[in-house]
Amino acid sequence: MTDKYDYDLIVIGAGTGGNGVARMAAAAGWKVASIDSLPYGGTCALRGCDPKKMLIAVTEGVDWAQNLMGKGLAARASVDWAEMIAFKRTFTDAMPPKIEAGLETAGVTTLHGEARFSGSDTIALNGQTLRAKHFHIATGARPMTLNIPGEDLLTTSTEFLDLPERPDRVAFVGGGFIAMEFSHIARRAGATEVTVLEMMDRPLGNFDPDLVAMLVDATTDLGIDLLLGAKVLKVEKQDGALVVTVERSGGVETVICDTVVHATGRVPNIDGLNLEAAGVEHGPRGIKVSPAMRTTNPAIFAAGDCADSGPNLTPVSANEGRVAAKNLLAGRDDRSVDYPPIPSVVFTLPMVATVGLSEAAARDQGLKFDTQSKKTESWYSSLRVGAKWSGYKVLVEHGTGRILGAHLIGPGAEEQINLFAMAMGTGLTANQIKAMIFAYPSYASDLGSMV
Repeated sequence: MTDKYDYDLIVIGAGTGGNGVARMAAAAGWKVASIDSLPYGGTCALRGCDPKKMLIAVTEGVDWAQNLMGKGLAARASVDWAEMIAFKRTFTDAMPPKIEAGLETAGVTTLHGEARFSGSDTIALNGQTLRAKHFHIATGARPMTLNIPGEDLLTTSTEFLDLPERPDRVAFVGGGFIAMEFSHIARRAGATEVTVLEMMDRPLGNFDPDLVAMLVDATTDLGIDLLLGAKVLKVEKQDGALVVTVERSGGVETVICDTVVHATGRVPNIDGLNLEAAGVEHGPRGIKVSPAMRTTNPAIFAAGDCADSGPNLTPVSANEGRVAAKNLLAGRDDRSVDYPPIPSVVFTLPMVATVGLSEAAARDQGLKFDTQSKKTESWYSSLRVGAKWSGYKVLVEHGTGRILGAHLIGPGAEEQINLFAMAMGTGLTANQIKAMIFAYPSYASDLGSMV
């Protein structure tokens, strides 16, 4: 580094897509700073995947007790909302200081504030100008703007995860991961009226429609009101309650509740960066990057949900960050991101999981395949836990026996889908999977019967 620069590298964003890059550069002897306007840790650790799964873990106890009632389990389970949130905070409160201290120990200077580019190699931060030879942007995503009257009355997904009291009547705007998972949490935690408002004709549009139909049945059976084709027009406060006005095919309807949660999805969190000043191009999907994760400014890289790259998933962000770091340190584009089969899971109860191609996508590609599909609530692995909804759909290519896609619902789906992803990534055929000997009885041992 010359006297011209304050740092060799400034990383903007202290989540999954940024922290690994900062550590790798510092380990190589670079002078590195990390900046975040929020507590260190990013969305997944503090406001998304991890805290959400802790709440789901508690409600799983309710689900297990309900499913095994009359089968020998006499206890009736219920959720103490305040205790559940306190349990979640045992993780989320500890993470920011732990992550920040770890970066400092690794030799990274940790800074706080809103970073904004003021030139191709400078940023403004808290009234100061910092110059760096390289930048890496990993600012993640934020809730999308709905542009509806009363939008300020909505509770964000972040705020929902920290509500001190459980709302009794709650509506979720959207029908994706957040809405479906959080609605299951709220209902199992004791909310009496839970409504999901989805604008499309079915929720979870990226998942297999047949398995989603099973999840819809499970969701309505749980007591959640799933309104499809429901376009939210406005939210108003009336007599201490919130009134959501929606437009459906039959006309205009209203939903009265205590809390309305913004669950329509997220967009790249890049609006405040002033990327134009740095010569960094961007579009609706985020910062434009090459396969090497380099932006249109050669000295600036980006990764994760803020970039127009792979799926917006935490492991993808980490993988992209590693590629960016390797290329930064090499001083050239030695590595390109290679996306293997990437599994995705909706942590409702039952869980829905997917990896690879859907039937429609496989047909669009002109592939020839057999579809292995079955409902499996009568299988031992479902029967022993009282699961009412479980099933699978696996696409096996003609001739090669390759697994083109796997789609699962039910207990164990979140781990079974990882095994399918591994099989697809290593090129295992259906016959090779059938020939494997798994521990029995286990969820993994069902794979051979699915292909």
